[in-house]
Amino acid sequence: MTNKEFAKQQEKRTQKFAAAVVLLSVKHDIPQRGEPSIKLTDAGTSIGANYLKANRARSRADFRNKMHLLKAECAETQYWLEVIVDAKMLGWDVVKPVYEECSELLGIFTSANEELDKSNPPR
Repeated sequence: MTNKEFAKQQEKRTQKFAAAVVLLSVKHDIPQRGEPSIKLTDAGTSIGANYLKANRARSRADFRNKMHLLKAECAETQYWLEVIVDAKMLGWDVVKPVYEECSELLGIFTSANEELDKSNPPR
């Protein structure tokens, strides 16, 4: 698989992840439950949008910066999923599939960032 094919595959994957976050919110009516659901939707949907932007970056430095942002958005998404469970807005069994997919995406972006930083260290 080429880098371009991998990037397209990940764009689709992050888009599906964003849809899963939105559906989690809507299906379980958590938009009516306040700030955590808004923050979750913002962070979870921005992963795909920012990955798309990274793949269209103007420079290697711009690409690296956007990829580091993805790591932060994944971590924030996991945080809000945990808050929603801790606040008993939803049970772990409902949140777990979305959380696990977010963990996988975080792993992918972490590995990519480590490779980027090795091959082209920040100044």
